[in-house]
Amino acid sequence: MAEDDDAFSDLDSGDSIPLFFDKNRHICYLEMMLELLPSPYQSQEINRLTLAYFAICSLDILRSLHRVDKEGVINWVLSLQAHPQDEAELSNGQFYGFHGSRSSQFRQNDHGDAIPNGSHLASTYCALSILKTLGYDLSLLDSITIIKSMRNLQQQDGSFMPIHSGAETDLRFVYCAAAISSMLENWSGIDKDKAKEYIINCQSYDGGFGLTSGSESHGGATFCAVASLRLMGLIEDDILSKNASSCLINVPLLLDWSLQRQADTDGGFQGRLNKPTDTCYAFWVGGVLKILGAHKFIDYEGLRKFLFTCQSQYGGFGKTPEQLPDLYHAYYGFCAFSMLEEPGLHSICTELGITNSAHPKL
Repeated sequence: MAEDDDAFSDLDSGDSIPLFFDKNRHICYLEMMLELLPSPYQSQEINRLTLAYFAICSLDILRSLHRVDKEGVINWVLSLQAHPQDEAELSNGQFYGFHGSRSSQFRQNDHGDAIPNGSHLASTYCALSILKTLGYDLSLLDSITIIKSMRNLQQQDGSFMPIHSGAETDLRFVYCAAAISSMLENWSGIDKDKAKEYIINCQSYDGGFGLTSGSESHGGATFCAVASLRLMGLIEDDILSKNASSCLINVPLLLDWSLQRQADTDGGFQGRLNKPTDTCYAFWVGGVLKILGAHKFIDYEGLRKFLFTCQSQYGGFGKTPEQLPDLYHAYYGFCAFSMLEEPGLHSICTELGITNSAHPKL
């Protein structure tokens, strides 16, 4: 996921950044991103809904949602939902969630030709997150269509595809399905037992989780696994204070792997063994530790110093020091500072990746 923004990696962010959280500059950066995206984002046009999620949910963390045209954004998001023509189409194997942008949303023509359906699990997660953040009542959605058609995406091994055909299956989309079910308060679209077995099979010998069974442990995959289990109610909150030995995953080994991802050299988190530290893993791995109730073992001061080196003079955060900011790393930088209890920020619901003010009931 972090690699998507490498187009920015060769650009220098300029002068050194002061070691304080520059909230006002971050707000200006996010407002600019909402108004007009720079040209390097052209390749991400199909993910416009995801980019909006990063910007809007960032402003929520910064307690600045009043700067968003809520009604306009809500109407735009709702317009991206795919709808079957009738009840019978719910059985055609397709998924009727949200499109990532107009680029994947085809309209009916005068000849009655079939409309390609490009709605996507990740886009649906982002859409629901935006709507909840902006205070939209999700009971007004056609949520039954989303939930019923989401069943079409779950595979025999418990994993999920993000679209109805021609896509990979891994833990990212298990997480999206779990988050969607949690936000809509309807779990009938996911076979929890199959999903649980798939997640368990993705835990590696070293304690972390790979995106698929047998693959290398990765910070993002590990978050998806642990957050999914928490959302499904299969592991308790703050499990370290309870009986971790009875948990369905190897918690001690997971804790050891996660804590080893914080580097002694600069205080940041890496996503994999022998990889550079990166802003986003302060959330992906730090979030795992938060869910486990092990965040007290994080070197807070070291992590703060690392994040400050990635803070841009233009607002936002880059992937690593001396890189220009991008929305992806900016959002997870804000999430990390929220978990570090930076004053003036909303707290976040770690499992869902939105603020507690947007989702107060978990």
